Amino acid sequence: MKTSRTRQKVQRISGCPILRDLGKGWDQLLLAVCLLTSFGCNHLAPSKPASALTPQEAGGQQIFVSRCSGCHYADTEKGMQGPGLEGLFRKPYLPSGAAANDARVTAVILHGRGMMPALGNTLSDQELQDLMAYLHTL
Repeated sequence: MKTSRTRQKVQRISGCPILRDLGKGWDQLLLAVCLLTSFGCNHLAPSKPASALTPQEAGGQQIFVSRCSGCHYADTEKGMQGPGLEGLFRKPYLPSGAAANDARVTAVILHGRGMMPALGNTLSDQELQDLMAYLHTL
């Protein structure tokens, strides 16, 4: 039986007496753990709630809603016309593969990239700072 062979392989590889004593049902548990780690455990921690935003971050949120939310979701990694921005600065890389840092994100906002238009001529320095502060909360 395949389950029996799998159990023997695990026992041989791990040498763990606990696995030998688990008996029937351990393979279902192992399968569930594998599936969760493969599919369900890569969601990021929730972003900062709107009620906890600083005045600067709240200003950035307003800019995001008026200028960015037509193409980007703030609360998911799923894309719309542009990539979703959930956890933008909590990941090492942007969807493009570039480093997720202030310099790179600022450059994309100011100069555009691919389908994203340049916003450098439409945002004041303060608006850019507010938007960046908000993006850090996602």
